[in-house]
Amino acid sequence: MIDPHKLVILRAVISAGSVHGAAAGLHLTPATVSQHLRVLARQTGLVLFEKRGRGIDATPAALHLAEESGQALASLERLDRSVADLRAGRAEQITFACFASVAQAWMPHVVGVLRDRFSATVVEIIISELQPGGTRWQPDIDIRNEPTDGDPLNLEGYQRHVLAEEKLDLVLPADHPLCSQEVVDMIQLRDEPWIDHDINDGPTGQIIARACTTAGFTPRYVARLDDHHGALSLTAAGLGVTMLPRIALTRLPDNLTIRPLAGPGVERRIVAFTRTHPIRARIIHTALTALREIAGQTEALSR
Repeated sequence: MIDPHKLVILRAVISAGSVHGAAAGLHLTPATVSQHLRVLARQTGLVLFEKRGRGIDATPAALHLAEESGQALASLERLDRSVADLRAGRAEQITFACFASVAQAWMPHVVGVLRDRFSATVVEIIISELQPGGTRWQPDIDIRNEPTDGDPLNLEGYQRHVLAEEKLDLVLPADHPLCSQEVVDMIQLRDEPWIDHDINDGPTGQIIARACTTAGFTPRYVARLDDHHGALSLTAAGLGVTMLPRIALTRLPDNLTIRPLAGPGVERRIVAFTRTHPIRARIIHTALTALREIAGQTEALSR
């Protein structure tokens, strides 16, 4: 079996671009790093690095091994955390994958319910927007969004539960001319500078792009981010307009204004996928019930 520590060193050398750089980051000597790499090469039977002048280049085999080892190392790190939790008397855990607005608006309620019912439980929350290639392990509850007019999403090994449908609204600087209207037609945004909050082209970004295409234009983005808080800050500075789901539009500063959209309106559906897990069935059910509660409250407030 390959020593995980040597895989960590391999990834560090590739990331740093040199043995000396990796050694400094790992607090090891360059000789120790080189020795681990030689042992790993013997264990795998692979040529991992080739000399280039006074430096080295990772071979395609090394790059592939480093990439493939990422998930295994992440699982081992999670196992180490689980062992530490068990030693500390925290015997249960539940993992959520969700997008940032759900983490901010809904997860405090869900975690609070879980803490009341299962005080020894550790709750892990992965922000899926920051992992565009997918998370490295299976979450117990995976919260996603999808278009309301598209085919429903399904995940193998998970049960599907619709939590809410919500509109996306236009966010404007408070002194923008369109603030004088109660409703803004999508076509009126054709020549506006846009702030994108979904640089990874996730489901919400795709919903927005499709609505713009239906209205007959392509957004003219002047800035692109992977964080809706940053997008709001740029909008508040008067640099453009943005479009966000209502769950993300709480406690806005006074220099921003929200307007509903028409022609077409823009909507998304929020869906929870629960993993079939016999050991965690009770805690997963409790978490799903809490999600439904807070989603219902959010829909009522939105209406």
